[in-house]
Amino acid sequence: MKKTVFSILLVSLFLAGCQTGKPTLKVFSWGAYIDESVITQFEEEYNVTVIYEMFESNEAMYTKLMSGETFDVLVPSDYMVQRLIDEDKLRKLDLSMIPNAEGLLPLVKGLDFDPENDYSLPYFWGNVGLVVNTTLVDEADLQDGWSILKNPAYKGQIYVYDSERDAFMIALKALGFSMNTAVSAQLQAAYDWLEELDATMEPVYATDDVIDNMIAGNKAIAMVYSGDAAYITAENEDMTYYVPEEGTNFWVDSMVIPTDAKNVDLAHKWINFMLDPEVAALNSLYVGYSSPITAVYDELKTTEFEGISAYTPRLDYALDEVFHYDEDVKRVIADLWVKVKAN
Repeated sequence: MKKTVFSILLVSLFLAGCQTGKPTLKVFSWGAYIDESVITQFEEEYNVTVIYEMFESNEAMYTKLMSGETFDVLVPSDYMVQRLIDEDKLRKLDLSMIPNAEGLLPLVKGLDFDPENDYSLPYFWGNVGLVVNTTLVDEADLQDGWSILKNPAYKGQIYVYDSERDAFMIALKALGFSMNTAVSAQLQAAYDWLEELDATMEPVYATDDVIDNMIAGNKAIAMVYSGDAAYITAENEDMTYYVPEEGTNFWVDSMVIPTDAKNVDLAHKWINFMLDPEVAALNSLYVGYSSPITAVYDELKTTEFEGISAYTPRLDYALDEVFHYDEDVKRVIADLWVKVKAN
């Protein structure tokens, strides 16, 4: 559904909720990140109205929060959860109200940004890798790891996701550094790596349009998130998913409740509902990302997603990291990324 149409639907739902006097739950999440039928299920089960709004980045979500708008549930990524916790903008969860949390995969819980899961519970998880067109890419070249993006054989044949955080992750990993480094010399080296990539390889900087383009086989290699890779490889058998051994970004998007939420009780019900195995399965099938619910993950990887490696991103790999929030580093790489693309 186009966002303009979805926005009109949101307004209609809000007005309907006001007219009926039903309780209203406001959810702020990523676009195309839920099977819309589960929203209807939740409304019917709890006799409420759900206002479901979408954002395109963690930073856009944060900006809207800072403008004073309130929501009952957010779905930020790991490093943004850390920031919101540090700034006292999240409410501690009452886990007694979320019994379905017992079914979560152990390895997507207890991560550094929220070690005890006091404030957040996983919604989807995955990593960043490369979708490779096997009709255009020599398998032996994959041994180059992330540096395959600088192989002259693929000049003009690559998509790089337009995300400074993930672009710098690739460069830092290719150079053997932590993606969470704050060392100026290492960040400069990563900038030089990306600048050379830009100058010599003619990459196309893309966002969600990379999905349809790779399904159509328009280029040889694309940097993508694992869930998008699952969809691409399912739609085009010539595509495969590859994650370099140098390490990557292991990410978790989580459900949280802001401190200024208007309907805390209903927010807990929503989180518990999203972690129900049947609901989680619907969402995972619709979106293509890996479910955090053990039973759902184990079932789908042997049925609908059988043979699709992007649905089963590697877990507990020593060189994979979760992003940490560092405002100074964020500012530096944002400025350097603008320079990369400007060149």
